[in-house]
Amino acid sequence: QVQLVESGGGLVQAGGSLRLSCAVSGRTFSNYAMGWFRQAPGKEREFVATISWSGGSTAYRDSVKDRFTISRDNAKNTAYLQMNSLKPEDTAVYYCALGAGRDRRIFATEYTYWGQGTQVTVSS
Repeated sequence: QVQLVESGGGLVQAGGSLRLSCAVSGRTFSNYAMGWFRQAPGKEREFVATISWSGGSTAYRDSVKDRFTISRDNAKNTAYLQMNSLKPEDTAVYYCALGAGRDRRIFATEYTYWGQGTQVTVSS
């Protein structure tokens, strides 16, 4: 049984930082790309960041470039999303997802398993 468990969300003031974690079990973590998505109230789920199986390749949506950093620790079966300089528009439920293969990917349809989500709220 594959499980993805996010943690690290919370309430933070604008300009602050949070680090999300995603612990994966039930799959050989190092064989798969990972991704982070988010969904704000009344909006569709959107891509945030992705990382290849080795961590050597990453991609971000434009609005989070230079503020967010995706990383992974294959020895710990865990992916991370470091979020700095947070803005109120970053408020959303953040989901981690396990990719269908090794290469980074930006479309939700290219991910096979999802976590339950963690709430991030940025106050102004």
